[in-house]
Amino acid sequence: MTFSLAIVGRPNVGKSTLFNRLVGKRLALVDDQPGVTRDLREGAARLGDLRFTVIDTAGLEEATDESLQGRMRKLTERAVDVADVCLFMIDARAGVTPTDEIFAEILRKRAKHVILAANKGEGSAADGGVIEAYSLGLGEPIRLSAEHGEGLNDLYAHLMPLSDEFAKRAEAEAPETDVALDDDDYDGPRVPTAKKPLQVAVVGRPNAGKSTLINQILGEERLLTGPEAGITRDAISLQIEWDGLHMRIFDTAGMRKKARVQEKLEKLSVGDGLRAVKFAEVVIVLLDAAIPFEQQDLRLADLAEREGRAVVVAVNKWDIEPEKQAKLRDLRESFERLLPQLRGAPLVTVSAKTGKGLDRLRAAVEKAHEVWNRRVATAQLNRWLTGMLEAHPPPAPGGKRIKLRYMTQAKTRPPGFVVMCSHPDKMPESYTRYLVNGLRVDFDMPGTPIRLHLRSQSDKNPYKAKKKSTPSRLRKHTGKNAK
Repeated sequence: MTFSLAIVGRPNVGKSTLFNRLVGKRLALVDDQPGVTRDLREGAARLGDLRFTVIDTAGLEEATDESLQGRMRKLTERAVDVADVCLFMIDARAGVTPTDEIFAEILRKRAKHVILAANKGEGSAADGGVIEAYSLGLGEPIRLSAEHGEGLNDLYAHLMPLSDEFAKRAEAEAPETDVALDDDDYDGPRVPTAKKPLQVAVVGRPNAGKSTLINQILGEERLLTGPEAGITRDAISLQIEWDGLHMRIFDTAGMRKKARVQEKLEKLSVGDGLRAVKFAEVVIVLLDAAIPFEQQDLRLADLAEREGRAVVVAVNKWDIEPEKQAKLRDLRESFERLLPQLRGAPLVTVSAKTGKGLDRLRAAVEKAHEVWNRRVATAQLNRWLTGMLEAHPPPAPGGKRIKLRYMTQAKTRPPGFVVMCSHPDKMPESYTRYLVNGLRVDFDMPGTPIRLHLRSQSDKNPYKAKKKSTPSRLRKHTGKNAK
């Protein structure tokens, strides 16, 4: 999915009908009565060879208060803000209404790319409405019939060049991960530059101080902050130079437990934040010193590890912590116990409000990125493996010893290793953890995700069975000839 398309317009212009056609299923309710759709609905759409995310929205109403219609409008405006492309639909049979003109003006200001579609465009009754659509100033309208599938070729023609543009953008912004290595490839890690900055996502629960932290790093009030939880909605990215370190930093919406995420607006924000983790190289998990290591904090750190990203844990609001030494001791103990998969990851105390500890945070981010790129020579690895085997030989399930013969690093970003062995399927997880923990300690790779793959290397002689069977055939043949 290279881009997202939000279908917007007045109630009852056919948005849900088009949504169902693009996803190939009747996911959205459709009726002649206006206002059936109230929530946002996402689906995986396909149009020819294009694959994208389509968002069905509530009908745009003029209400701006806290009424149901006002909240529905805010939700639709949020979809306009996060979508890459907006498809603005009008009813070709009804023509352009004053409400259409109001929303066309909103889209001109807020949307990145707008495609105008005159729906219900089958037959001569729609001719006048299609011509009127030009007056909205949004370019040439597409004449559509969502119900009958007409005009989809024209929609494809509008989306195709945009799809190519978004694909190039995604390729340029996506971090290089799981980089394959050759045995003689020992170049140092990529140094972040202004053109290819280090990508850092700041994640955490609501009101942990993420926006305040980024403002402090920037040295100016670029992001809206306040005591209320949930102010940040978008995953906003800013390119900065932090004491000589070029980076693109993502400020994300606070992520709560899934059961507590009731507002559809918040669901969009959380999804945006999760995408930011996938586009990051280093993830800063920001904790509140008063309530650290809540369940959601652990989930976020685990998500970053599963995505193969380097992790830095930062404990914010340290300036108001009364018992600093005792608290720090408890934090380290909780970290080791609750996140063993990130053993040794940096744990930094900061104050986003005063800026204290930011120098340590910057050093931790740079170090985490360097470790994430760590490369180890094959000769070193195999000498190390011999020592590990001598200290603790692998188990012998069913009386058959598992033999570990050879080890090499196959990838980096994060470090990935391959061990050739017999019976890899019988290797207990505890022994794999023993090897991973040994790699962390002996090659100075604290905290970074490490991937260890066991591959089978059979020691059976392929000619063994043939050698046994040959004399038998010869004896049989000889006996027959003797008769």
